[in-house]
Amino acid sequence: MHKVVILSALLAVLAASPIAAQGPNSPSCPVGHDRLADVLKKSVKPSGGPSNGGIDNNEWAAVVNREGLVCAVAFSGNKTDDQWPGSRAIAAEKANTANAFSLPNKAIATANLYAQAQPGGYLFGTALSSPPNPTALYAGQPSEYGSAQDPLVGKTLGGIIVFGGGLALYDGNGVAGALGVSGDSACADHNVAWRVRHFLGLDKVPAGVSPNMKDAIIYDIGPDGKSTSGFGHPKCDGREDQIAVDLGAGVSSSAVR
Repeated sequence: MHKVVILSALLAVLAASPIAAQGPNSPSCPVGHDRLADVLKKSVKPSGGPSNGGIDNNEWAAVVNREGLVCAVAFSGNKTDDQWPGSRAIAAEKANTANAFSLPNKAIATANLYAQAQPGGYLFGTALSSPPNPTALYAGQPSEYGSAQDPLVGKTLGGIIVFGGGLALYDGNGVAGALGVSGDSACADHNVAWRVRHFLGLDKVPAGVSPNMKDAIIYDIGPDGKSTSGFGHPKCDGREDQIAVDLGAGVSSSAVR
């Protein structure tokens, strides 16, 4: 009798959980917390990884599935405030953005949205089109942020970010979801995201808007503030652009003609 009561209670909890509420036909999560945290730590210099330019901060990362539900949130430091607290939400919003603007046959990184989201561009105002859900953002206890029990998991946060750090995830069958990284310069965030996606094996990008037919960041904004390709991103203050080119994650202005 007691076993039946316990089992019934467990089933009720599972049915009420955000992940269970996705339903049997919902896309699965491409990455879980432990795998994301492990790869992120290996991709960020303060955790022993290679340089990505920027100011070598620790970072947050978030993954959403194709429906935009948050699958995992992780950080590279040893504790929550080893990285900018505000970047937890930005990472999830970057993931939401890359997922929302990428198709099975063409990827668009958040970095590719910058130029046309400026005044006069055809995407101007896009950043305000899907404000993040404050109920999801401020749910739960801060002590759970970045853990497997992060309160964002299983929820749709929304949000649109138009600078580097968000990439769609491709498993060879189409878009499996997206990744967002935040906590350093936008250019360094893009480099870290590129490394993380590669190590996850979810970088089978079929095509994109950059000259290399991927979703690389394009550094082609001139002194007049205009992007030659229309999908450009400004350079940051460090060596991020050079590192991106070496990684295959970026395209220099000389390559866009």
